[in-house]
Amino acid sequence: MEKEKNFKSNFIWNILGTGLNAFTSFFLLIAVTRINGINDAGIFTIAFSTACILYVIGIYAGRVYQVTEVNKDVKDTEYISNRIISCLLMMVIGIAFVLFKKYSLYKSLIFILLAFFKCLEAFSDVLYGILQKNDLLNKVGKSYFIKAALSILTFVIADIITRNIIISCVSIILIWIIITLFYDFKNVKKIVNLKEERNTNNIINIFKNGFFVFAITFLGLYIMNAPKYAIDSYLEESIQAIFGIIVMPATVMGLIGQFLIHPYLNRIVQLYNEKDSKSLNKLVLKIIAYIAAFGIVASIAAYLLGVPVLNLVYGISLDGYQIHLVAIIVASTLYNIGVIYSSVLTTIRKTFIQFIIYIVVSIFALIISNILTVNNGIDGSVIAYFAIMFSQFLAYTIITNYYFKKMAKTK
Repeated sequence: MEKEKNFKSNFIWNILGTGLNAFTSFFLLIAVTRINGINDAGIFTIAFSTACILYVIGIYAGRVYQVTEVNKDVKDTEYISNRIISCLLMMVIGIAFVLFKKYSLYKSLIFILLAFFKCLEAFSDVLYGILQKNDLLNKVGKSYFIKAALSILTFVIADIITRNIIISCVSIILIWIIITLFYDFKNVKKIVNLKEERNTNNIINIFKNGFFVFAITFLGLYIMNAPKYAIDSYLEESIQAIFGIIVMPATVMGLIGQFLIHPYLNRIVQLYNEKDSKSLNKLVLKIIAYIAAFGIVASIAAYLLGVPVLNLVYGISLDGYQIHLVAIIVASTLYNIGVIYSSVLTTIRKTFIQFIIYIVVSIFALIISNILTVNNGIDGSVIAYFAIMFSQFLAYTIITNYYFKKMAKTK
C-alpha cells in the first residue's frame, strides 16, 4: 500500500514539475514577444534552442543512463564530479559557438545567459538522478515546480519593469542557483556523503561508457532544431519567431513522453533483467498508445483552435499557418514515439545502433533543412521538420521491434 502511494506521489509530482518546467520556454517566449517585440522573440527563440542543445553536453549521458546504471561501483559523488566537468565543457563550447557566429554583443549575451541557465538545469539533473534512484521522484518534481514557477514570475516582472531580456535572464539564473543550493542539495545530503572519496577512473569511465547515449541525445536535439538553424542562416528574425511559435506546441508532445517514461524506468529495467520480453513489449506499447491518442486529440485541436489561440496568446497574426501547425503536431507525435523506443534501447544498453540512426538522420536533416528553407521559406522549414521526425520514428520502430523479437527468441 505504501509502495503504491509513493508511486502515485512520484507520478503526480513528476507531471507537475516536469510539465511546468518544460512550459517555461513557452511562457518566456510569450513574454518576450508581447513585451520586447517579434525581432527580439526571434533572437530569444534561436538562443533558447541553442541552449537546449548545449544542455545535452551538460547532462552528457543523462539521467536515464544514471538511474538505470547497473555498475554499483560508480558512486553518486562520482556522477556529480563528472557533471561538473561536463557543465564546464558546455559553457566553453557555448562561448566558442557565439564567437564563431560573430553575433552582436546583445545577441551574444542572450545566448550565453540562456546557456548558463540550462547549465544550472544540467547540474541539477545529476542531483535529481540520485533522488530518483532512491525512489524520491516526488522531490524532483517539487524542485522543478518551484524553480519553473519562480523563474516565469521573476522573468516576466523583470522584463515588464526593464524591457531588457538580459536583465530578465539574470533573474532566472539567480532563482535556479538559490533553489539548487538550499533545496536540492539539502535533499541529496540526506542520502549521500558529498565528502566521500572519488575514483578518477570511474569519473572518466562515465564519459567513455555514456558517449553513445550523449551522442544520440545531442544529435536528437540537433535534428529537432535543424530547420531553425536553416532559418537563422537564410531568413529574418521575425520568421524565426513565427516558426518558434508554431513549433512550441510540439513541446507538449515531448512532455507526455517524459511523464510516462520516467516513472516506469525502474520497471523496464526489472522486466529486461527478468528477460520478460512479452511484458516489456506490452508496457512499451501501452505508453505509445497513450502518446498516439494524445497526438490525435492535439492535432484535431490544433486544426480547429490552434491558430486563433496562438494569435490571442502571442498578440501577433498567424493566419495562414493552420496546416503548418497540424503538420508539426503530427510530426512531434511520431518523434516522441521514437523517443520512447530510444529510452528502452538505452535502458537495455543498445546505444551504438542508435548512434548510427542519428548520424544518418542528422545528415539528412542538415541537407533537407537548408535546401527546403532556401527554396520555400518557412513552408520548406515545416516540410523539412516533418520529414526529419518521420525518418527518426521509422528507423526506431524497425530497430526496436527487431530487438524485441530477438529477446523473445533468446529467452
